[in-house]
Amino acid sequence: MSKRLADFIRSELEPILEEWERFAGTLFHAEHMGGIDLRDHAGEMLLDIADDLDTDQSDSEQSAKSKGDGPEDQDESSAEVHGGDRHGSGFSVMETVSEFRALRASVVSLWTKACPMDSDEHREDLTRFHEAIDQAVSESLQQYSMLNEMETRLFGAILVASPDPIYVLDLEGKLRYANQATTDLFALDLEAIIGKTLSELEFPFAEEIQRNLGTVSAEQSTWRGKFVHQFASGPGDRFDYLLAPVLDEQQNTEAIVCIFQDVTERTLAEEKVWHSAHHDELTGLPNRRLFLDRLEQEIKHSRRSCEFLSVVFLDLDGFKEVNDSLGHEAGDFLLIDVAQRLIDCVREEDTVARLGGDEFALLLTGTKLRGDVELVAQAVKDTLAFPFEVAKRSVNISASVGVSLFPEDASSPGDLLRAADQAMYKEKNQSSKGFSGATNGHGSGKPLV
Repeated sequence: MSKRLADFIRSELEPILEEWERFAGTLFHAEHMGGIDLRDHAGEMLLDIADDLDTDQSDSEQSAKSKGDGPEDQDESSAEVHGGDRHGSGFSVMETVSEFRALRASVVSLWTKACPMDSDEHREDLTRFHEAIDQAVSESLQQYSMLNEMETRLFGAILVASPDPIYVLDLEGKLRYANQATTDLFALDLEAIIGKTLSELEFPFAEEIQRNLGTVSAEQSTWRGKFVHQFASGPGDRFDYLLAPVLDEQQNTEAIVCIFQDVTERTLAEEKVWHSAHHDELTGLPNRRLFLDRLEQEIKHSRRSCEFLSVVFLDLDGFKEVNDSLGHEAGDFLLIDVAQRLIDCVREEDTVARLGGDEFALLLTGTKLRGDVELVAQAVKDTLAFPFEVAKRSVNISASVGVSLFPEDASSPGDLLRAADQAMYKEKNQSSKGFSGATNGHGSGKPLV
């Protein structure tokens, strides 16, 4: 009589699977799975069960199966495949078990409607079917547990071996787990860390991280940040950090994982490359590229604040003679000394740049009167007029200076620099002792004093 249920399963497989699929689709981790992925294992398991129902079994085999223990088989069963697949798809144990409950209910419901008789054979069929389902549940969960334990071991090994500090915070910000790299970083034993907040560990960026924990928990999103801090345990002081939520089976945030990564070497290398691209190699001053970038930013600020700014362009007179007579090395030392004197002429918030050769430029912010710029320009001329000690010789140079003001003379970085450049060349061509103002767009140029 047991063959009757086996035949029913085979002949009514599609309706059984349709009812099963409606239930399985309601599971959280099954929402994004297609019908084929959901049906494959269920269909295979039902056909295996049908084959089992067709097979005679001894009393001992029946007793073992009633306990969820089937015969040993070297081949992986469809239930074991199911357990491994569900583990890999992120299903929880409860979701995996609930699939079997639904499969059981689907078969029993449809079969009792089709065969409502109540007989010993009928009850025996049901008993053997329930035993087969129990065995499938056991095989599936064994595979699930084996993979879960392996994953846990692998994850633990990764955490132990990771050079990056990795720790877990509860929703109150207390450390619940910390790997070896974390204890090494804080130079504390694990017992001194677990149960403490970052504030209690006197971490200076604890408030910022705690604030971001709330965002990660509420939005269930990751957060990336940076901080600079010198830990007593190591040489690095530049860190990236990542916060990521840990979700429970109901998809509620239950904890936050935090990972620190020491990026000091990489950051310093990047800063070195950036510095080389934006600074003069000889003097260390900003180069033309950085000067124009800062000028553009200051123009934007001036437009918002209605403040003035000015550009001073200067060219060294007499430098070529020093360079030719004393050599390029002496000329380099002279340029370095010129750069330092120019820095001493301006405020810390101003910019001194070497544009190339013996050409320099100053960016003066917050200047309200042309007279203020004239004083700086004259101070530049005066300080460069003092003799320089080069190659154990005293040498004299001078400077031709031109000035442009924003927004009076020009409104873009390039135009401001060109206006100051034209004013400088006008002064040089006039061979005067004074210095000239910008051309105001007319190309005539006017003395500032």
